[in-house]
Amino acid sequence: MLIEFIILLGLALFIFYKWSTSTFDFFEKIGIPYDKPFPLFGSQKDIVLRKSSMYDNVNRLYKQFNTSIAGVFDQRNPTFIIRDPEVLKQITIKDFDHFVNHRQVFSVEDDELFGNALSNLHNEKWKAMRSTLSPVFTGSKMRQMFVLINEVAHESMKYLKKDGKAEIDFNIKDYFTHFTNDVIASAVFGLQINSFKDEDNEFYAMGKKVTKFSFWQNMKFLLFTNFKYIMRAFKMSLFSQKYTTYFTRLVLDTMKYRQEHKIVRPDMINMMMEAKGLYIDKEPNEKPSALAREWSDNEIVAQFFVFFFAGFEPTAVLMSFASHELMVNPDVQERLRQEIQDVKENLNGKPLTYEVLQSMKYMDMVVSETLRRWPPAVVTDRQCNKDFHYKDDEIDVTIKVGQHLWIPIVGYHLDERYFSDPLKFDPERFSDENKGSILPFTYLPFGVGPRNCIANRFALMEAKAMLFYLVGEFEIRPSPNSTIPMVLEKGIVNPAPKNGFWSKLVPLKS
Repeated sequence: MLIEFIILLGLALFIFYKWSTSTFDFFEKIGIPYDKPFPLFGSQKDIVLRKSSMYDNVNRLYKQFNTSIAGVFDQRNPTFIIRDPEVLKQITIKDFDHFVNHRQVFSVEDDELFGNALSNLHNEKWKAMRSTLSPVFTGSKMRQMFVLINEVAHESMKYLKKDGKAEIDFNIKDYFTHFTNDVIASAVFGLQINSFKDEDNEFYAMGKKVTKFSFWQNMKFLLFTNFKYIMRAFKMSLFSQKYTTYFTRLVLDTMKYRQEHKIVRPDMINMMMEAKGLYIDKEPNEKPSALAREWSDNEIVAQFFVFFFAGFEPTAVLMSFASHELMVNPDVQERLRQEIQDVKENLNGKPLTYEVLQSMKYMDMVVSETLRRWPPAVVTDRQCNKDFHYKDDEIDVTIKVGQHLWIPIVGYHLDERYFSDPLKFDPERFSDENKGSILPFTYLPFGVGPRNCIANRFALMEAKAMLFYLVGEFEIRPSPNSTIPMVLEKGIVNPAPKNGFWSKLVPLKS
């Protein structure tokens, strides 16, 4: 029996190995240079084995080649990596109809909320939802929501000052996640939450569990990628039902209450109610604007879920890296503080407004350079929906329907051909005098083309508001626990220092 078991086990392992490597000759057959893959994990072995971060691994893959298009493996999936800004322009703008969609890891059958999220939708359904959501992120809507963000920023400052300490030594990312949580609660879901006073509130607890992938969630993601039909057969979902039920009830109950009581508030709940046709703030005889299509409750809730998922962690990462760079570049910090003080003097006691924040040039330079040096999303993707042929002096390839490609954002951002001394934090790259020299399609912090991040204005407004108050009232200094020089934690998707974002905040003298 033992011998039979060993033979069967060996046979099973052999079959698994052959299956896991069955796609690995793809690029060799079509004559495209490619990264040598590892069984099952492809070009992401070092991430899985915690030898590299996603940030460093994508940059490594980008720098490994010198051709406009090369090949990598997203696990078993052969994936073209686009290394030339002109090719990128052609794919994302000129021939966008060939690459309309992202790769769909989760369908509605796999996860009702993730499957219906804007980033996962395909073709006409994506276009209709994008059209429905676009009015939510106009400049006029940002002005309205800025009032809510400003209120949360004031509450966050009260928390830092509450004990009157001479200095605060802590992991500043924890502070930023509380801030982004309360901003999302207020500006997106219409909830009045103060996570600085009540750290155990249900909304924050749910957010931490949803956005911080556990080992089991990472394994489920891997299984969905490779064994989708098996996962469906066992009715497995990425998130626990209690999380999806919580967010579903939160959105639908709030919308119902507001409709019944005719409540209007400048947040996304109200704006999405308009998009759904529940025109609670319209006059009785006023005709509603035409909707791209009627949306179900689940389709609407899915957009709130992805707003939360995308807004909780990435924006906190942006603020954390901005504060780190200000900490290790005190001259940049002091210049930003001077701009903030000048703005405060001009306001003369009046509250900060969206227009004033938008007018701050050096603030914009600092945030833009942070996004270049530390993009929260290090790579984005596309799926081919119409055969695309490309040829240059070295490459002659047809990307076929259903095949995938990567846009290595961090690779472009750290390429010395496009940004001199790319590892240096230099906001002057984005001054009025210099930003015009940045080659188009090499700076991509929010993606590129019609499928770029729809909420980029909101994220920038949120980050700038926080930095305005933080740098205006505190000096950010290194902590004994700070990661200097920067070394990224290995085995994670979002970039983060090995020891966390430790900083010391020292209140400024009046």
